[in-house]
Amino acid sequence: MKKEFNKNLTQLNTFGMSVTAKEFVTVTSPDQIKDMVKQSIFKSPFFILGGGSNVLFTDDFDGIVIKNEIKGIRLVKETEKDVTIHVGAGENWHDTVLYTIDHNWGGIENLSLIPGCVGASPIQNIGAYGVELKDVLTHVHFIDLQSGEEHSLSNVDCKFGYRNSVFKQVLKNKVFITGVELRLSKQHTLHLTYGAIMDQLSSVGIDNPTIKDVSDAVIEIRQSKLPDPNALGNSGSFFKNPVISKTLFDEIKKSNPDLRCYPSDELNVKIAAGWLIEKCGWKGKKIGNTGSHAKQALVLVNYGGATGLEVLTLANKIIKSVEEAFNVTLEPEVNIV
Repeated sequence: MKKEFNKNLTQLNTFGMSVTAKEFVTVTSPDQIKDMVKQSIFKSPFFILGGGSNVLFTDDFDGIVIKNEIKGIRLVKETEKDVTIHVGAGENWHDTVLYTIDHNWGGIENLSLIPGCVGASPIQNIGAYGVELKDVLTHVHFIDLQSGEEHSLSNVDCKFGYRNSVFKQVLKNKVFITGVELRLSKQHTLHLTYGAIMDQLSSVGIDNPTIKDVSDAVIEIRQSKLPDPNALGNSGSFFKNPVISKTLFDEIKKSNPDLRCYPSDELNVKIAAGWLIEKCGWKGKKIGNTGSHAKQALVLVNYGGATGLEVLTLANKIIKSVEEAFNVTLEPEVNIV
């Protein structure tokens, strides 16, 4: 395990923020994490970095950044109806989705092209187009950063919520995720009603789609709306879609008949943060070196040379304006460091 000093992280975060880490290491096995626990490394400031796609660095990091590169995909269990696979936390998420599609295992095709690594997926309970990770995840494997012991949590014990889990709450900065187990189907149930999937499939003349067709449709939709971080720094959706009461939704809809919602529970609904931001006039607006993307208001971008503090200042202005206009408080989905 090689340690680097004053490591530049510009190429390791999709916002392209030019920051450095005082110390930097890459880990490729759980045993290396156990050794670091023995060395008391986790008693000093640390940050675990995956694909760098859900983080906004606002300054240099005065501690150790640990890059998770624990790889590998293996079959755990197989039945006539489904398979369970173990995926290393350092695997690229989208590559993992493509791997499952190549094997004709269904369940995560709607989550195609979500950036980042597998290890971050249970922390956020990633989701898109009507599917969330919790729908297929069976276990999360991790190392306790105090004892160095390996443990796992079942789906129910992960306490999944909307872009939330136990790993963002009581276990935050207390564990190092090494892998996840996913149960995927051989007998596919497709999720086509959320967003523009059906329209995209119809536009290419597909009436009886496969899981690959659904994945291709999702990829096409995302690429048409979201900027490529290799060309324009961003972290995808900066804010969570807010969950509000049905009463507040009805109140907003009186003067905004185009507002749509999605069920959350008996008393609440989910609405699009991008719609709120656009209604407040932020879509396509540029302030200094940052701004809200012209095709998707939910995406804040680095036009070149922006600092993390600039992006954070813009985010706070957007939060304030949405709150004043709609009495809805937006929450960042991005991890701000």
